[in-house]
Amino acid sequence: MTTDIAQVRAADVRDRTPHPPPVRRRFGRVLRRGAGRQHHAGPLAYLLLGFAALVSLFPLYWTMVAASTDNTRVSQTPPPFLPGPNLLTNLGTAWRDAAMGRAMVNSLIVAGVIALSTVFFATLAGFAFAKLRFRGRNLLLMLVIGTMLVPPQLGVVPLFMMMADLGWGQSLPSVIFPTLVSAVGVFFMRQYLKEALPDELIEAGRLDGAHSLRIFWSIVLPIARPPMAVLFMITFVHAWNDFFWPFIALDMTNPTVPVALTQLSAGYVRDQSVIMAGALLGTLPLLAMFLVFGRQIVGGIMQGAVKG
Repeated sequence: MTTDIAQVRAADVRDRTPHPPPVRRRFGRVLRRGAGRQHHAGPLAYLLLGFAALVSLFPLYWTMVAASTDNTRVSQTPPPFLPGPNLLTNLGTAWRDAAMGRAMVNSLIVAGVIALSTVFFATLAGFAFAKLRFRGRNLLLMLVIGTMLVPPQLGVVPLFMMMADLGWGQSLPSVIFPTLVSAVGVFFMRQYLKEALPDELIEAGRLDGAHSLRIFWSIVLPIARPPMAVLFMITFVHAWNDFFWPFIALDMTNPTVPVALTQLSAGYVRDQSVIMAGALLGTLPLLAMFLVFGRQIVGGIMQGAVKG
């Protein structure tokens, strides 16, 4: 008897429960059917991406066109839009007149050391500001962010005097050491680690007896690899293209690539084709780096964007 009453009540409850309308049920089936399916872009998306790629590559193409012609042809109106026969000749002239071999080695040393040190120190400081508790943390963070408001031109004179007192004048250390870390990198890594690094992992490391440096090496660095790759590329490109401070700190006997390129426009008559050839030579190492490490960097960004 009791069982029959319970069954009647259960049936009554099912009858009173509101059922989803047919449209909602069909929509739910569509969502379930489309879950995990790979979506493909339409023709319009490919057209827009192709147009954006052409616009982005046109300056590089024009540099190659200008570097493959002579100075008279570059100055004509309309300018040439097809490559000429003088590319190798102009590249050889730019390489010889601007001492591009030594300049590229110097730029590789400067940009590589600055990028590696910025990634390491910015990650270390970002971890401290994001997850460690110490007195004056917020004040120090505000001071670091405040340094981004100071124009770098204001510190040129005291910085030059400091490098001269240290005996680093006209040498690569005078370019490397003032930029071993950046406030932008510290803030960037702090924002990432604050969201991506769980506090439970740090507490688990503490329970296992690990100190802060051990936690940084074993836990923080593996998690922070995607933003570290992005920060490395941004810092490397910025250090490679930096002209203002290397032009002041170095001389023409030991230049970086941007400083060496000024040699090509030092005469009374500027050969624009040779200048474009030198600019093309200075861009090729960056293009090679993007071609070699671009997929790894994009994969790291996607890995950091997807949360399990």
